[in-house]
Amino acid sequence: MKQEKSCGALIFRKHDNEIQVLIIRQVQGHWCFPKGHTEHNETEHETALREIREETGLKIEITDIFRHSLSYSPKEGVNKEVVYFIAVNPHGKEKVQVEELSEIHWVSIHEARQLVTYDNDADLLEKAVKCLKDHPEVLK
Repeated sequence: MKQEKSCGALIFRKHDNEIQVLIIRQVQGHWCFPKGHTEHNETEHETALREIREETGLKIEITDIFRHSLSYSPKEGVNKEVVYFIAVNPHGKEKVQVEELSEIHWVSIHEARQLVTYDNDADLLEKAVKCLKDHPEVLK
């Protein structure tokens, strides 16, 4: 069985005293969080940082408070692991990588819950929000 690995992050910020998360819409139409395949000998953090920069134009800081791994089979004969982190302090202007994304939006946690396409992304969001509540210092 072929093994694939992707890494990404749920990117949070405070805006007008509200916590927001960055959500992307891939060209295939589904809403999710930025992620992408590892290349060469990259670490998980390096992959997440590179992919987020490529897809969104943002530079972010990955925290050490959260690492969550999902596994699934996107097609027969392939097993994929996706590792997510919590990231904060986004810098730069959002820029859609048109080859992969159709939209990028900062939304409330409530809106993100309604927009994400897959249940595993909704569960991931819940786990990340719980972690943020346990570590409010990361969203200075």
